[in-house]
Amino acid sequence: MKLIIAYIQPHALNEVKQELYKAEVYKVSITNALGCGQQKGYTEQYRGIEMEVNLLKKVRVEIAVNDNFVKPTVDAIIRGARSGEIGDGKIFILPIEETIRIRTGETGSVAIG
Repeated sequence: MKLIIAYIQPHALNEVKQELYKAEVYKVSITNALGCGQQKGYTEQYRGIEMEVNLLKKVRVEIAVNDNFVKPTVDAIIRGARSGEIGDGKIFILPIEETIRIRTGETGSVAIG
């Protein structure tokens, strides 16, 4: 079992969701996030004062999958989020020690579904 965490551009979210559905990955958690990486942000003027904006809007996508779904899930995220520009995002893959479905008490791979 793995937890896949991806940080992507907000405008890529719909495309990533479509690619995940094509890969038969339906269970997803989405969170708005702020962050910066290589793109470092930008400067803008607000009421005549120049300000540096270095925390940019991102979307955090979290997906818990069984081991046989890791590659299809990662490939789907890449297909949906890749533009070839700096700032496309990052994907992290973490091991899951245990999973419990609260409703039924099922554990392990069965609980992920």
